[in-house]
Amino acid sequence: MKGGRLGETFTLQAWLAGLGAAGVLSIAGHALAQASGPDQLHAILKDYDTFYAKADPIGAGQRGDLAAAALWPDDSPRAEAERLAQNRTFRRRLDAVPASVLTGEDALNQELLSRQLDLDIQGSAFDEDRIPFTNDEGFFVTSSYAAESVRIHNEAEAKAWLTRIATLPDYYATKIANMRRGLATDFVSPSITAKTAAKATRAQADLPVEQSPLLQPFDSLPAAMRLQRDALRAQALELIRARVKPAEQRLAAFFADDYLPHARTTLGASALPDGRAYYAYRVRRETTTDMTPDQIFTLGLSEIARIRAAMAVEIQASGFQGTFAAFLQKLRTDPKFYLTSREALMERASRLAKRVDDQLPAYFGKLPRLSYGVREVPRAIEDGYTSARYDPGSPEQGVAGGLMINTSHLDQRPLYELPALVSHEGAPGHHIQIALGQELVDTPLFRKDGDITAFVEGWALYSEQLTREMGLYETPYDRFGLLSMEMWRACRLVMDVGVHWKGWTREQAVACLKDNSALSDKNIQNETDRYIGWPAQALGYKIGELKIAQLRDRARAALGPRFDYRNFHDVVLDEGAMPLNILERRVDAWIAVQKART
Repeated sequence: MKGGRLGETFTLQAWLAGLGAAGVLSIAGHALAQASGPDQLHAILKDYDTFYAKADPIGAGQRGDLAAAALWPDDSPRAEAERLAQNRTFRRRLDAVPASVLTGEDALNQELLSRQLDLDIQGSAFDEDRIPFTNDEGFFVTSSYAAESVRIHNEAEAKAWLTRIATLPDYYATKIANMRRGLATDFVSPSITAKTAAKATRAQADLPVEQSPLLQPFDSLPAAMRLQRDALRAQALELIRARVKPAEQRLAAFFADDYLPHARTTLGASALPDGRAYYAYRVRRETTTDMTPDQIFTLGLSEIARIRAAMAVEIQASGFQGTFAAFLQKLRTDPKFYLTSREALMERASRLAKRVDDQLPAYFGKLPRLSYGVREVPRAIEDGYTSARYDPGSPEQGVAGGLMINTSHLDQRPLYELPALVSHEGAPGHHIQIALGQELVDTPLFRKDGDITAFVEGWALYSEQLTREMGLYETPYDRFGLLSMEMWRACRLVMDVGVHWKGWTREQAVACLKDNSALSDKNIQNETDRYIGWPAQALGYKIGELKIAQLRDRARAALGPRFDYRNFHDVVLDEGAMPLNILERRVDAWIAVQKART
């Protein structure tokens, strides 16, 4: 590739990296030493947005940053050390802003940024880059997700994507180096998780060049670039053949030959060096609460008992005569609950999604402009993938959100789970919440992109229950399926803590889902392995959902006939993702204002 504009971009990046935190941030801090509290805060937020965007070039590229569109994330030790230094500088600058002079959005921004900085600084001590993958996700699919969201409008954007293709091997090399550091320090994944990654990277490496997801952006060029399509695609093919495929082969060989033989036989995070402190940190980060692992375990047992009682009501309503175990067996084996083609499953999911869309204006005062589509999970990764997932879109690039449906193993994808999955991953779940966040105006970038599990996943789980009021669950089997999905999340509380804190075996964890939910065996196995490979992430769902439901019930009790779902949901979502304690304060303040009105 020739130089020019892209070459100047790389030079600027190198200059910024060399200057570092002590240069850029200290200059800004000195200039504002005498500024007012709000002015100081606004300068910090502006600088942090720049820092945040640089650390996430994938997101920045989706927002239209051409320089970022040519880059992959840099997770090297040097880059991480620089980010830690910058985080500490930001924290010192925030401490210098008198909180007493901040109100409204300023006070909220200060509190949210302080929390994020504290967690990032604490987390750096654990060097999580040493395990850059989970059971169904990992750095090796970052390029595929990036390709799905890229839209090329001109030659400069095409060159940026070609640069990403050419530099993908460097991204993989950094990840391999980080994992080698993990091997040297005994911070490695369980063999269960490593086996899945080894399988996924081998499938990726064996995929023919012509089927590489990296070619996808060249399939939707604007009409003005159609004449260049063949030449651009040929360049991409050659880069994939000459650079990417060898790198994928090296990555697959690394997992098979170096990593997997040395993966640990233990399951829980507590078995890692300083593992109990690490897990406790993960619990705080994912739940946004001060709940201990033991308190979460107790909550999980309580929720399991409550949901089992509700399940008994739906079994009786179905007319089934037999034991709970026999009812589960019927659900898992009766052909009437399963489809026999991928296309049929996609059609059913799409129909459910449109039924929900039809009801949304009655429950939300504000809806996002961005639409979403129903798409298949890529077949290269579907085997170890969860049942469904949401893929955020990009309003700036004209990319819709994606409700991703796993269409593999159709005898393990029951229809009674589908309404809840569609509600959770599409609307009113992830799509509504995330797309509204993307549309926030005059809001710092870190809040627009807020990935606070207890809020984001708590909202999505709450949405599964909300669509019951929309009439989405028509039969006792559908309603039992909804309860089974809720049981899935309740079991997570005891399974995750059991594995990572109490030393449970995999069999003990599997038993919770097998004995209490109607999940298929394939899902049970995949989900159990997911919790093993991703400590504490699964805890945020139920804890967040319970808090949002509690706040709704509190508002309904306080406001009586004046309660309106649309107003309540707008209050919950209007400011983006936030910790549960801050959300509670926000809702309580809104209730007080509503009560004061005549």
